[in-house]
Amino acid sequence: MRKRNIAWFMVFALLIGMAGAAVSWASQQGASSSTVPVTMVVSVEAQHGKDIPTIHREDVRVFQDRDRLQVTDWVPLQGDQAELELFVLLDDGSDPAIGSQFDDMRQFMNAQPASTAIAVGYMRHGTVDIVQKFTKDRAQAGKALRLPAAISGASPSPYLSISDLIKGWPESPARREIFMISSGIDLLQPGSNNTYLAAAIDRAQRAGIQIYTIYASSAGHFGHSFWRFNWGMNNLSQLADETGGEAYFQGFQTPIAFTPFLEQFANRLKHQYRLTILAKPGEKAGFQRIRLETEVPNADLVAAGRIFVPAAK
Repeated sequence: MRKRNIAWFMVFALLIGMAGAAVSWASQQGASSSTVPVTMVVSVEAQHGKDIPTIHREDVRVFQDRDRLQVTDWVPLQGDQAELELFVLLDDGSDPAIGSQFDDMRQFMNAQPASTAIAVGYMRHGTVDIVQKFTKDRAQAGKALRLPAAISGASPSPYLSISDLIKGWPESPARREIFMISSGIDLLQPGSNNTYLAAAIDRAQRAGIQIYTIYASSAGHFGHSFWRFNWGMNNLSQLADETGGEAYFQGFQTPIAFTPFLEQFANRLKHQYRLTILAKPGEKAGFQRIRLETEVPNADLVAAGRIFVPAAK
């Protein structure tokens, strides 16, 4: 009788264990189906000095509201992962004095690794005149640089041009970055509320494109107004910050030399990673703000302020 009770107890325990495993499996399936993978490019900077720390996957923490998200991948964009499509975008309404910086820009292009493809275009009337498609021929890309048309109002809204460029830019497994040279002044929507700027940021964030900007004065009287300069500076800063890039300025004028800023930009490109996280989707696809943290000393993680998350299935 005792043996029979023991046997029944063992069967009962086995059934309980199987039921628990089924519940655990179901919960895991539910958890996995309630998240979606989202990928973004993250830059690492040094808080002080020039020595940039190496960051490993376990060093990265990502939060969506108060929830910590799972980091599934953290790939250094170096070696066979370093492929980059870099679009050099100039404002056709800039002062022609910008031509004195072309040697600096050509040196920058020549110094890029073989994995980088470079394109050159000019913003004009809400579109982009692509004078050089993506090429890994550094000399060919450098030759495409020309003096801007220097017509006041030739590029009334550079942000319409950015949206136009991104809209026609095919998706690629490579990183995609824009280096934009402009005053940032939007004559169509001056002031703090700029729907064209907001739309350009949305497109860049959704496409995972980082935008780096450098101030260059506009031609004519448009480039010599203090309050217009402030509009332009704020616009360029917002565009860069929200997409994970950087805005470069030198006082209230076109920089005397681009080289220091181009060196900073080149150094940033050398310390980037592809981050993949499991985000929590909403009922509809849309943008969600995230926060990146690390406890590695002297390290800052720089990325777009939002990610685009597909809708829950």
